[in-house]
Amino acid sequence: MEPLEVAPYQWEIPQGYVDGMRVPARIFASRSLLNKALEDNAAQQIANVATLPGIVGAALAMPDIHWGYGFPIGGVAATDADAGGAVSPGGVGFDIGCGVRLVRTDLSWEPEVKPRIKDLVSLLGKRVPRGVGGKGRMSLSGRDVDKVLTQGVGFPLSRGVGWEEDLENVEDGGTIAGADPDQVSDRAKERGAPQLGSLGAGNHFLEVQVIDQIQDAAAAQAMALFEGQVVVMIHSGSRGMGHQTCQEYVRQIDRVMPELGIEVPDRQLGCAPIGHEIADGYLGAMAAAGNYAKANRHLLTDAAREAFMHTFRRPARDLGMNVVYDVSHNLAKIEEYEVEGRTRRLCVHRKGATRAFGPQHPELPKRYKHIGQPVIIPGSMGTASYVLVGTDGARQHSFSSTCHGAGRAMSRTAAKKQMSGVDLKKELEDKGVTLAASQWKLLSEEAPYAYKDVSEVVATCEGAGISQVVARMRPVGVVKG
Repeated sequence: MEPLEVAPYQWEIPQGYVDGMRVPARIFASRSLLNKALEDNAAQQIANVATLPGIVGAALAMPDIHWGYGFPIGGVAATDADAGGAVSPGGVGFDIGCGVRLVRTDLSWEPEVKPRIKDLVSLLGKRVPRGVGGKGRMSLSGRDVDKVLTQGVGFPLSRGVGWEEDLENVEDGGTIAGADPDQVSDRAKERGAPQLGSLGAGNHFLEVQVIDQIQDAAAAQAMALFEGQVVVMIHSGSRGMGHQTCQEYVRQIDRVMPELGIEVPDRQLGCAPIGHEIADGYLGAMAAAGNYAKANRHLLTDAAREAFMHTFRRPARDLGMNVVYDVSHNLAKIEEYEVEGRTRRLCVHRKGATRAFGPQHPELPKRYKHIGQPVIIPGSMGTASYVLVGTDGARQHSFSSTCHGAGRAMSRTAAKKQMSGVDLKKELEDKGVTLAASQWKLLSEEAPYAYKDVSEVVATCEGAGISQVVARMRPVGVVKG
């Protein structure tokens, strides 16, 4: 298969490549990133996605595309919510609501933070629960689980955790509409109850970063960002709650597909038409797990504020630790777009892809109306991270979607074989990155060399016109999941 270049950084796989394709598949990529997508069969997966019932426009893949469950990670698909369009749990992923939050500070790397970075990272490591399983900062009981699933960030706020103004800069105002806790199983709730306010494992992290480059001064000013500034980036999701929910709905949908008469080329693309009981149940459960993920990052923000407060002996408000933005990159959302000359309600699946509304979108906070939605793009532990903004081009070409990170280029097993965790720790520390105490043997699973070049991924999104770079950050302290 050799996709055709149809526009700068856009490659198309035509209808017919896979039997049953209803639309083309389109990949946003440089030539080298396209080659990687072809090598790991992620391009084949996005062509399979084009067979989903009710899909419109094209099945889309972001530059960080890599192999995933059903959908590639970095996959986007919009289905017509009012005309038989389907929803697929594989188009959201197992870590429902996983996303990134950026917290600014008034502190500069030099001379304020650099002398205290080891103490700060050590304290962050102690205050941020992490790892497989484990307990979070706020254990839930009884009906409190349902309240989190319904209210999202509103629940910890009601318990005095965090600041009311945080809500303005969280996607959806901190609460996803349509959440239905009754569609979440008791087992999923049991798994989530003790874990709220925990980082998890794998590629999740909390990083202390320094802004080393501003590329869009006006947007940076709107976000209160400046060169030399210290910021905190948090990457986490819905923990066992989301994983259990996805797992259960994958099984349920797989059982009903034959009676619905739906055939897809990959069983992992199991789906059901919106309006069907099981599809609507999944959407309600997915929104609930997404609310859990937002509340989770909110509690982790509280841990970061505490660590900074104790390290610098000043209240977090005096340190200017405001939320810049919080956005998920594993959700399906009902949004309106013009397709073939008319406005249609679409179910936009984003799996490892970030919503990227352009300027003046009605859902944006007032402070960001003139610049577009902030997009937070994490690097790969030891490499740069980025802040971008959404564009009008994203609405036209990608259902207001852009990349979500660097994207894996190597399996965890292969990454561990290349270097030990202890050796990677030394290498990162030699580069000026301080790491909190961790299970060092697992560290190399998430080594920078296991990922694509995030700078190339971001440049591709900018070249394709689906987001614009505002600032670049480098890591100076890492708390790994």
